[in-house]
Amino acid sequence: MRLALAYRPKSLDEIYGQEILEQGTPLRKMISNGRIPHMFFYGPAGCGKTSLSRLIAIEIDATYYELNATTLKIEEIRSIFKTHLNSLQKPLIFIDEVHRLSKTQQEVLLPYMESYAGIIIGASTENPYYTLTSGIRSRSYLFELHLLKNSDMRQMAIDICTKEQIEIDDTALSYLVDSSGGDARAMLNLLEGAMDEKKVDYKTLKFLRPFAVQSGSSEATTHYDLSSAMIKSIRGSDIDASIYYLARLIEGGESASFIARRLAILASEDIGNANPNAITIASSAMNIVEHIGYPEARITLSQLVIYLASSPKSNSSYMAINDALQSVRDGNIMEIPTPIKPNNPSYLYPHSFGGWVEQKYLTKSMKFYISSKVGFEKTLDEWHTKITNHKK
Repeated sequence: MRLALAYRPKSLDEIYGQEILEQGTPLRKMISNGRIPHMFFYGPAGCGKTSLSRLIAIEIDATYYELNATTLKIEEIRSIFKTHLNSLQKPLIFIDEVHRLSKTQQEVLLPYMESYAGIIIGASTENPYYTLTSGIRSRSYLFELHLLKNSDMRQMAIDICTKEQIEIDDTALSYLVDSSGGDARAMLNLLEGAMDEKKVDYKTLKFLRPFAVQSGSSEATTHYDLSSAMIKSIRGSDIDASIYYLARLIEGGESASFIARRLAILASEDIGNANPNAITIASSAMNIVEHIGYPEARITLSQLVIYLASSPKSNSSYMAINDALQSVRDGNIMEIPTPIKPNNPSYLYPHSFGGWVEQKYLTKSMKFYISSKVGFEKTLDEWHTKITNHKK
C-alpha cells in the first residue's frame, strides 16, 4: 500500500512510541556509536521491527540483506558471508520471522556470529527466548518492541492526514485508530482504502473493517492486561470469565503458542501438585497448538482453560522455590553434609532401610515448602508424613 510505504520511518526519530529508541537509551547509543551487536527484535505485527533494522543499516552504512526464515536456504547465508570475506565492511543480515529458523539453520549462523563476520538482526512476533537456541541468545541482545499506544497512533494519523491533505472528522479518526490495535501498517492501509477524493468518513471505515484488528489492544486494555485478566480469572476458578478473556485474546490476534505458554506457567505456579495432571495437560496443549494453529487451536485452548479453572489451586511449589532462591541470594551457602557427598561410605542408602532412613541432608535445618493440603497435594503430604514417620 502506498501510504504504508511512503511513511515508513526515514530516521530513528520518526519511529513512534518505542521507548528503547529514545535518546540516551543503551540501544540508541549502540546505533549512534556504530557498535552494533547481533540482536533480535520481537513484538506484534506493525510495530516497526523491519523498519528499525533498515534504519540501523543506513545509520552505520552497512550492506543490507533482507531475508525471511520461511524461505531461507543455508547456502544463501554462506554465499553472503563468502561475498564479504575480504571486505572491510561487515554485511548486515536481517532475518524476518526468525522463530521459524530450524535448529540446523541456527547452528549454521553460530560460527559467523561468533567471529562477527557480519551483523545478524532478527525479527519475530514471538519471544526469541522460547524459539532460539541458547547459543544464539548468548551471542546477541533481545529487544522487545510494543504495540503503539493509541496516543502515538492518533498523532501519526493526524500528521499523515495533514501532509496528505486528507479530511477526516474526529469520529472517523477515533475508529481508524481504535480499530487498528496498535498496528501502524494496518491503520495506514485502512486509511488509504477508505479515502474518497481526500475525504474519509466513519461509515466507509466501518464497512471496510467491521471488527477491530486486535480487540482490546488500546491503552486501557492492552495485550498484557487481557492475558493477566485471563490468568487471574483462572486462578480465581471463574470458568466463564476465563473463557471470555481467552476469546478476547484469540479475537485480538494473539498467537496460540503465547496463550498456551502462559497457561503452562499457570499450571505450575497456581495449581502445582494440587493437581499434577494440570502441567501434563498444559504441556500437551502447547504441543498441539504448535502443530495445528488456528482456528482449531481455539478448541484445545478452551479445553485447557476450563480444566485449569476447575482444578484445585496451590502455589506451594512457586513459594517454595522463591523462598529457597532468596535464601541462597541472602548468603545461606552451606557445606554439603559429609554423608551425602559423592562416594562417601557413611551414606545411608534409603532403599536398604525399607525406603527411608533418618539422615542429615542440610547442615542446618531450613523450611521452604509448606503444603497447602489442597487436592492431590493433601495426598502427597500424607504420603510424605507416612514415609518419614513410620520408622521413627
